[in-house]
Amino acid sequence: MHVLFVIDPLPTLKAYKDSSVAMMQALAARGHQLSVAYQGGLYIDEGVVKAAALGIELAQQADLHGHDWWTERKAWADTPLSAFDAVLMRKDPPFDMEYVYATHLLEYAENQGAKVFNSGAAIRNHPEKLAITEFSAFTTPTLVTSDMARLRAFHAQYNDVIVKPLDGMGGTGIFRLQPADPNLGVILETLTDNGKRTIMAQRYIPEITKGDKRILLIGGQAVPYALARIPLAGETRGNLAAGGRGVAQPLTPRDIQIAEAIAPTLAARGLLLVGLDVIGDYITEVNVTSPTCFVEITEQTDFDVAEHFAVALEKAAGH
Repeated sequence: MHVLFVIDPLPTLKAYKDSSVAMMQALAARGHQLSVAYQGGLYIDEGVVKAAALGIELAQQADLHGHDWWTERKAWADTPLSAFDAVLMRKDPPFDMEYVYATHLLEYAENQGAKVFNSGAAIRNHPEKLAITEFSAFTTPTLVTSDMARLRAFHAQYNDVIVKPLDGMGGTGIFRLQPADPNLGVILETLTDNGKRTIMAQRYIPEITKGDKRILLIGGQAVPYALARIPLAGETRGNLAAGGRGVAQPLTPRDIQIAEAIAPTLAARGLLLVGLDVIGDYITEVNVTSPTCFVEITEQTDFDVAEHFAVALEKAAGH
């Protein structure tokens, strides 16, 4: 196969722990060709969705802590997305309007014969925090609103709640509001922009101290290990970007129940790769943009996540 990665600029990637780089390594080891494109390089020319694409090869025995882990195989060239055997959308958030436009271009490319994973429409239709509301049987009590009075009433009902913006990433903008919190008003005013921005409030889940688990779904099946991202002492957020420590562990019976209930539905919608965030018994996010944790799970277990993904991609792309 010839696989195109729509990705952040290669020099910005931390290759030693980047899941997209792990995917590239697994695909290259299986004999597939690799190219990359950047989100700004997607365009439509006379109705055809194309990308400025760079053919690359991975350097053997490279130091992944450096920048010389790849070399140019073929110069930048404008190429229809349908010319690739598979297109992987691996651009990190923010999920801004440019990202939304990119999902439209990917969807149009699919209509022209391109095989895109995750599909443009599926990414766009599954906002990562809001998507959990479709699976309310597996969520802690959750409120989505911009109304200050509703948010205050929710806090009064549950006393200990988490509030967060719908477009945050890496744990940014997340606050824990405990009983009689003197900053309740200013936090809600700031997050909602005085009632003009919709946010999410959830009952606090004490099991966060044991980790915010990332469960990977690949081709409608759960990887048998999760990565529990354990918060720093005194910290509410387990995100690795917020200093959390990643510990791989086998899925619990509850993890498996959640995954088996949700995975088939998401896979049927064109989501080859999904990252479920689970705290305790509850799902807190459905990550569909560029789910990570491949490297951490692989390094700590006997399960090669990237190899498993490469096999699933071959099957999904018809190879």
